[in-house]
Amino acid sequence: MRARALLASVLALALLAAGCGDDDTRRLRSAGPPSPVASGALPADPAPAATPRPTHDTPTATPLRPLPTAPPAGLRRTTGVHGVALTFDDGPSPVWTPKVLDRLGAAGVTATFCVVGAQVRRHPDLVRRIVREGHQLCNHSWQHDIDLGRRPVAEIRADLLRTQRAIRAAVPDAQVPFYRQPGGRWTPEVVRVARGLGMRSLHWSVDPRDWGKPPAETISKRVHTAARPGAVVLLHDGGGDRSATLAACPGLIADLKTRYGVVGLR
Repeated sequence: MRARALLASVLALALLAAGCGDDDTRRLRSAGPPSPVASGALPADPAPAATPRPTHDTPTATPLRPLPTAPPAGLRRTTGVHGVALTFDDGPSPVWTPKVLDRLGAAGVTATFCVVGAQVRRHPDLVRRIVREGHQLCNHSWQHDIDLGRRPVAEIRADLLRTQRAIRAAVPDAQVPFYRQPGGRWTPEVVRVARGLGMRSLHWSVDPRDWGKPPAETISKRVHTAARPGAVVLLHDGGGDRSATLAACPGLIADLKTRYGVVGLR
């Protein structure tokens, strides 16, 4: 009896083992090949992730404010006296600014130089010469951004301050009483920021469009025709070839001196 019971127990264990082996085989087959990581192989590159949809944290370009339909209040367009003022924009230029300064010195007159901050940083020696020879400085933005007045107020302020710092690095005690918006594209915001930094917004009343590089005779004629007592004349000593402006300077300065006198802005 004992032998029969022992034999029955052995047979039962064998059948159970055989059944378990079949189940394990089926599970391995259904699970597929072993994991490459477990087998020691490098994993394949993952599939590219889907591009996330923009959220409120995604940087976007700040839309520009529209330009006002009429010029904002607070722009200075005249000298306030009988004499006429000369202003030169977009410098200092190592090619043209020294020659313009020579012409002004020969004529015995002073002018206002509306300087671009990036150019000031490159040519601080020219800014020092402008001040040394008795001319006035005007902040003309960091890199002549004609849309600066339409940007957020914080950006406007940072731009003007950056230019002021460059000017003061060249001439620590420099006085910069004016700001001129590139392209004359004024907004109330840029006027307000300039005022908060101690600068008056300087426009002009005579534009001979020398930026278009007309002949010197045309520049002189346009200034002669448009000038009136107290005019502020817009000219350029930077931003490109200013040979025609330079050639026009002696004649137009002599004409303005005779008719109205040439004065510095105050």
